[in-house]
Amino acid sequence: MLAWIFANLINIVLIAVIVLTVGLLIRGMTRDKKAGKTCCGSCSGCSGCDKCAASKHSV
Repeated sequence: MLAWIFANLINIVLIAVIVLTVGLLIRGMTRDKKAGKTCCGSCSGCSGCDKCAASKHSV
């Protein structure tokens, strides 16, 4: 078992880095969504159009 881990150590490290990166991206997107920082860019179909219009005018 230990020999297999050493033989595949690069793959294991790369997969761990990718999983960590994706997890951090999802966490950041979730926090932005909860904080109301996201905008789809198309206010015609947006349920939060009031927020979009207010943020566009304040910039």
